[in-house]
Amino acid sequence: MLLLQFSTSHYCRKARLMLGFKGIPYDVENLTPGLHLVRLKPLTGLTTVPVLCPSGTADGEAIADSTAIAQYLDQHYPDPPLLLGDPEGDRQVQWLEDWLDESIGVATRFVYYDYRAQDGKHLDTSWVNGLVIQLVCRQYNINAAAVRLARQRLDLALNQVLTPWQTGPFLVGDRYTLADLTAAALLAPLAIVPPYLEQYPWLWERIAAVHQHCGELLPPRVHD
Repeated sequence: MLLLQFSTSHYCRKARLMLGFKGIPYDVENLTPGLHLVRLKPLTGLTTVPVLCPSGTADGEAIADSTAIAQYLDQHYPDPPLLLGDPEGDRQVQWLEDWLDESIGVATRFVYYDYRAQDGKHLDTSWVNGLVIQLVCRQYNINAAAVRLARQRLDLALNQVLTPWQTGPFLVGDRYTLADLTAAALLAPLAIVPPYLEQYPWLWERIAAVHQHCGELLPPRVHD
């Protein structure tokens, strides 16, 4: 298999966790933001990553969107499954995945890039990195009001919706599911953003455990 991705994308991290969870070997092609449009549009009709090419090349089938990739993997590589196999549990897993994708993944992006553009400038002082961060902030209209809303959404997630992680390793049921993999991937960028690392130690324990289970490297700050 071939995964087309941005190396820093947390949605691409989610795809890598799913592939690792199922023990599927794959290669990665890191795309350049901006130039990726030329590569992806003919393949999927879309311009977003991740994109999975099951044949191992971009000449055959190409699956865009992490949720579609999850569905493909469970259909063609059912063991171990990403869902629980019971209707109520699967509804919870699918609801959590969708909510994390559409709300929390976006909130994480806003908080992460706002930090990188301001207090976190010291993490990479190269002009190329500064330019990329400026472009991302402009592209997604990351401003003070949007960041405040993003922080509120993250507070809701960490203090209410994801509370099962405070006392146990699984968000739904008695084993890892797509919900755990999605949460671990989409919240991982917060590892460098104060005060999340200090206030939610249980969160980093869960993120680390999921990454270890899936054989995926941790983000640098979590690893340290």
